[in-house]
Amino acid sequence: MANQNPPPPLKAVTLTHVRYQKGDKIGHLLAWISLIPVFISLGGFVSHFIFRRELQGMFFAIGLLISQFINEIIKKSVQQARPETCALLEMCDSHGWPSSHSQYMFFFAVYFTLMTNYRIGNLFRKQMWIVGLVVWPLAVLTMYSRVYLGYHTVAQVFAGAALGAVLGGGWFWIVNNLLRCRFPAIEESAFGRMFYVKDTSHIPNVLKFEYENARGARKHVSYKRSD
Repeated sequence: MANQNPPPPLKAVTLTHVRYQKGDKIGHLLAWISLIPVFISLGGFVSHFIFRRELQGMFFAIGLLISQFINEIIKKSVQQARPETCALLEMCDSHGWPSSHSQYMFFFAVYFTLMTNYRIGNLFRKQMWIVGLVVWPLAVLTMYSRVYLGYHTVAQVFAGAALGAVLGGGWFWIVNNLLRCRFPAIEESAFGRMFYVKDTSHIPNVLKFEYENARGARKHVSYKRSD
């Protein structure tokens, strides 16, 4: 006798599972924009740790993780439903207030703006136009995409954006006023020495510093690779 029990319902991994109406070119574009937080996390911060290992970047990433953790706590506490379109998106079993995508992007935008303004790492105030023409428009478009695609209400994305902006500014202050003095100790720790973790935020022009040191190292036999 065949098993009469229905199969358990399937659930998608929502990290990259973004739906849009077939044939909607704007929706298609906004679906990709909605994935920008994933690209930043996996492509940006993972690559940063592999190739740069800067403490400023690492604490930037830690702040984003804390922000998302706070988002989950608030969502489970408030338990505000998503809009009615959640049935088509298979998202009705998760809560919508505040929007985690908006919170992520506005945390990122505020923190990145402050890093640029204070010329931390490879950033300069002359690059502020990148912030204005790239970072902030992407943050706003990500917020808009969550409403357009039906994942959130307007109130939910504005709540996420406001919370992300506040947390981004607050975390930047904590890192650069309370934690930055601990960076030398982290560099000298067993973890720092093993993974070559460093802080170059005290160097005015990191690109120039690395360029000149790389050229100078060519003259020293001890720095040359042995093939």
